[in-house]
Amino acid sequence: MAFKPANNIQDLQYFGEFGGVNPSISDSSTYTFLSAKTMFDTFEGNADGCYLYSRHSTPSNFYLGEALAAMEGTETATVTASGMGAITPVLLQLCGNGEHIVSSRTIYGGTYAFLKNFAPRLGIDTTFVDITNLETVEAAITPETKVLYCESVSNPLLEVADVKGLAKLAKKYNLQLVVDNTFSPLSVSPKKLGADIVIHSLTKFINGSSDTVGGVVCGTQELIDQLRNVNDGAAMLLGSTMDSLRAASILKNLRTLHIRMQQHSYNANYLAKKFEDAGLKTVYPGLKSHPSHNLFKSMINDKYGYGGMLTIDVGSLNKANALMELMQERNLGYLAVSLGFYKTLFSAPGSSTSSEIPEEEQTEMGLSDGLIRFSIGLDADIERTYDMMHQCMIELNILEHEIA
Repeated sequence: MAFKPANNIQDLQYFGEFGGVNPSISDSSTYTFLSAKTMFDTFEGNADGCYLYSRHSTPSNFYLGEALAAMEGTETATVTASGMGAITPVLLQLCGNGEHIVSSRTIYGGTYAFLKNFAPRLGIDTTFVDITNLETVEAAITPETKVLYCESVSNPLLEVADVKGLAKLAKKYNLQLVVDNTFSPLSVSPKKLGADIVIHSLTKFINGSSDTVGGVVCGTQELIDQLRNVNDGAAMLLGSTMDSLRAASILKNLRTLHIRMQQHSYNANYLAKKFEDAGLKTVYPGLKSHPSHNLFKSMINDKYGYGGMLTIDVGSLNKANALMELMQERNLGYLAVSLGFYKTLFSAPGSSTSSEIPEEEQTEMGLSDGLIRFSIGLDADIERTYDMMHQCMIELNILEHEIA
């Protein structure tokens, strides 16, 4: 039977303490025990179903983690206070002093900054590569390499990782393949394609309302136990704990993710085709012009499409800023970072979300000043949205004439 991640979420059944259709929120930082022996066992990680202290876990966090594990098809998961609060503990758990990571060169700026600037202080080095070239990836692997790291769809250039191909390399060299799937929840299931660990920033599409930050690590029970270990677990000791109230809120929003992703993808696909037809340099995995269109098509789950993210290049930062400001003035979206909101968000990543990457490296990877990253919203009338965006571009001489 085909893997259908939304069904896995739908089939979970969590009743509240008094029979509520939503699970009760555990609004406690610490938990009581009837016996000292049970407290000791829980502290040592040997008492299933018991809770000790909220930095370790809570019922609310457990419910959300299990729902996300079901979505990604992993044994279990642990939720964190942010996406970076998921990424950094995993990499620190898997790598130590003198060890090495091979990473995609086009990744979220915060992840890049951690790998490039912070991890070397702990003796962990990273080689950044073109993740779409498996020969280049393999050539970067050394005897000290422990992790292959990538984003299923990269931020912000929308490069597509060949997760199956990377998984084969990881297995060949006994590495852990860690995939950040933030840009393509439901559309892509990295675990099904061979990834070992799947990470999300829950802040984005999964939560969908731009009202909180959060993260998740989906993986084996063994890995999650290691991350939570009170003696040397990176998630436990670094303290990136999600609040129970936020976990409960994200769990509620998760239940509509399948509907939202279909609309995000439909709208983005429509706009991408229109932008490209109008002569704009447009990048979207759903376009046949995308170099990895067929690869992405081979990986996606039915119905969820190619995602809600696209980019256009308008030639210069001044034009990009003028267009974004005018679109915001016309109520077509917000000039804001992040993604997955009900309203379209747009930003120039070279001077915002990817600003941690040095200019020369931005140029080398094709991240130009005029690039605008769009997170396409849930507009009910996407045809009207395009007409209004098109008019903005005409007024700013980004498009010099009407295109029939």
